[in-house]
Amino acid sequence: MFTCDICGQDGLSEPDMKIHILIAHDENECSCPFCSLDGINYDELMVHIDISHNETEPIHNGNLTGCRKEAVYPCPICSLVFASCQILQEHVDLHLAENRPEEFLLADRQLAQKLQEEEERLRRLNEAKREQVEFQKLQMQYGLDNQGGYKQQAFQNMERAVERGQMNPAEYHRRRAAIMESLALGEDDGRTKTSGLIKALNEYYQRCGTEVRRVFLCAETNHYHASIGDKGWGCGYRNLQMLLSSFMKIEQFKHHLHDMMVIPSIPKLQSMIEETWKRGFDPQGAAHFKNKLQGTRAWIGATEIYSLLTFLRVKCRIIDFHRPTGPGGTHPQLFEWIKQYFSSGRDTGLTLHPRVIWTNKTPIYLQHQGHSRTIVGIEERNNGSLCLLIFDPGSHCEAMQKLLLHDMNAGHLKMIRRFIGSMKHKQYQIVAVDGFLSVEEKNARKQASAVLTAEKVP
Repeated sequence: MFTCDICGQDGLSEPDMKIHILIAHDENECSCPFCSLDGINYDELMVHIDISHNETEPIHNGNLTGCRKEAVYPCPICSLVFASCQILQEHVDLHLAENRPEEFLLADRQLAQKLQEEEERLRRLNEAKREQVEFQKLQMQYGLDNQGGYKQQAFQNMERAVERGQMNPAEYHRRRAAIMESLALGEDDGRTKTSGLIKALNEYYQRCGTEVRRVFLCAETNHYHASIGDKGWGCGYRNLQMLLSSFMKIEQFKHHLHDMMVIPSIPKLQSMIEETWKRGFDPQGAAHFKNKLQGTRAWIGATEIYSLLTFLRVKCRIIDFHRPTGPGGTHPQLFEWIKQYFSSGRDTGLTLHPRVIWTNKTPIYLQHQGHSRTIVGIEERNNGSLCLLIFDPGSHCEAMQKLLLHDMNAGHLKMIRRFIGSMKHKQYQIVAVDGFLSVEEKNARKQASAVLTAEKVP
């Protein structure tokens, strides 16, 4: 049996004690067992005792038994004893929670729901901040190294080749003169170019590739790989050259870009991007590079490609596949987006074979952490899977020229095929061309580039 330490009532069972505390003391007025204070509720009584009588031994069986240096407070419901009235109150509240009215339980559930919603809001906020940081890393990861630009690197590498006996002095001077002429004209020297690849792929799929249900190919596009002047940092420029080469094969773009009759060299592309910044495009990117690319080995990314194309009034979009959307860190939505790009629109091209669609679309610039490449097509295979066809600036022209062989086989395609399982970088960005801009649209996009963002998928 239990005795109430507040009022002294005894002979109570544990259930009776709970009800007694709830009715007599939790909801009604109480009196202090140590002084004449009354007319207060249970919570106020506990605070009063803790403040005014903290040196007094708690009452037991309704009687004061004296004073101690340290007070103890037994629970009126169970046998536990506490050194603080406040702790006792919290403990008794746990007992009383078993008999709380339904509205209190509802309030608890509402509070729990609010806490959960706040936690979810904070999670989404942190996720958005993380994605923004990753986006900025992807855009701004390549800085300046103060080691000189294309020309200096080319000459240094040739000098080392002469020292190692890999190049004779006559060849060195001939190559040096050719580089100086190319730089003066602003034209790529074509030494790393491979042409006719899309036509060769079209012919291959017409006679082979029975494992492929359909294949979509972009307009004819040259492949460019890194040279002695840009090895290690020039992939963005080389992919830009690939994209520009496709423009020269499409009649509408040739007419629109009539002033660009040749593929610019890397230093020329650097100066063109600098001019884009001077005209007010992407001020944040310009500030990052300190408004200078010429004479540096700074890497460029999707933002610089987008800004230059917009300056040229080429309509394009940056799509940010900011997180994996499939099992094992894969990006099936990236593959589906690219399939939709090549298979839709007025310029899907002619179906020259039941499984070959050679479109009039430009290739797609693809970037991930540390590298960039060019997507020139996509396979839809018999088992329903998708496979990208990619030109990599890291592939040397000697390897790419194997795709021009009449007896080219599936083994040769390994260098350009990329299945979903092999594309597992955390984040990918693409720049996709979608026509032309009016002068008004160009100016509007210039204003919007003050805070340049990408379209996110998903």
